[in-house]
Amino acid sequence: MGLTHLPAPMPIPPPGPARDPGLPPGATMAEAAAAASACTFCALHLPLGPRPIHQLHEQARILVTSQAPGTKAHLSGIPFEDASGERLRDWLGLERDRFYDPTKLAILPMGLCYPGRLPRGGDCPPRPECAPLWHPRILPRFTNLRLRLLVGAYAVRFVLGPRMALSERVARYAESLPTHFPLPHPSWRTLVWAKKNPWFDAEVIPALRQEVERALAD
Repeated sequence: MGLTHLPAPMPIPPPGPARDPGLPPGATMAEAAAAASACTFCALHLPLGPRPIHQLHEQARILVTSQAPGTKAHLSGIPFEDASGERLRDWLGLERDRFYDPTKLAILPMGLCYPGRLPRGGDCPPRPECAPLWHPRILPRFTNLRLRLLVGAYAVRFVLGPRMALSERVARYAESLPTHFPLPHPSWRTLVWAKKNPWFDAEVIPALRQEVERALAD
């Protein structure tokens, strides 16, 4: 699958067993995170059941908006607990302790729960209900964000719009700075793509690490 390919958008079904959480305006980040963790809005459409996975703290400097948890993350409850996570941490130049420090780096995927597998292999797209439901309720509760990393085509398209193919958007990353940094998803497919596009390792990764350190600097 190429980096610019996206499956057809999934239709938004009627609400599942749970309803809109309706957080009050004064809710804290901890309260919003707890509500997100208890969400069962898409339960009828999740083959392994709901298990929302995120990493949230109001003081986070960097926000990673990724796609959706994989099976390993679903089983462990830890975001990016797989080979893709190791690759992403390498791209960012962060060791596990810094990556999993919620006061430094937050993780809010496009889909909080594992969405299942496609008939021909690969994970399903993030559930389309999730980001519109939770992002507006969580994003305003960050107080110290300096950089948002958009990891994968779904996140890039949702936040920056669909007017560019993902490869072009990543190549023109500087146009999204200083607030956003678009990236491909760190799957094994990206290894093949990166070999065909050596500018990614030569130019984008050093710039990414510089922006990450800038965001984390006191």
